[in-house]
Amino acid sequence: MKDTGQTLPFGILLLRLLVGGLFIAHLYRKFAITGFETWWDGLSQAGYPWWVLAYTVSGEIAGAVLITIGIHARLASLYAAPLMVGATVHWFNRKGFFFTDAGYELPLVWTILLLAQALLGDGACSGSSLIRRMQNAAADR
Repeated sequence: MKDTGQTLPFGILLLRLLVGGLFIAHLYRKFAITGFETWWDGLSQAGYPWWVLAYTVSGEIAGAVLITIGIHARLASLYAAPLMVGATVHWFNRKGFFFTDAGYELPLVWTILLLAQALLGDGACSGSSLIRRMQNAAADR
């Protein structure tokens, strides 16, 4: 079967929705289920500095918003990737590989997904593509 690249925009869209959806789920849990103060206090008491927690939340927000809608998805992915590298190292040191044993398998996969998104960019089915088309249409008038 000859690949003409016609499905690539949909593959990028699917990747963006998956990664962005994971960030949305984590933010939802953090704010609606666990409670932000409980989450922050728990990690502060565990010894994490405030800037790590602030970076975690900002990376999740960037992923949830920018990656999902496809505006600067490459930059947002690169911004959030160290967050997942840190999670990978954290669970590697404590539990080993397998996700079923609370290991680093899932954070590693998430890191690779973010790096793939950074390589692929926003894609054709994205907010940035829509903005470009609108700007081009306005310029043609």
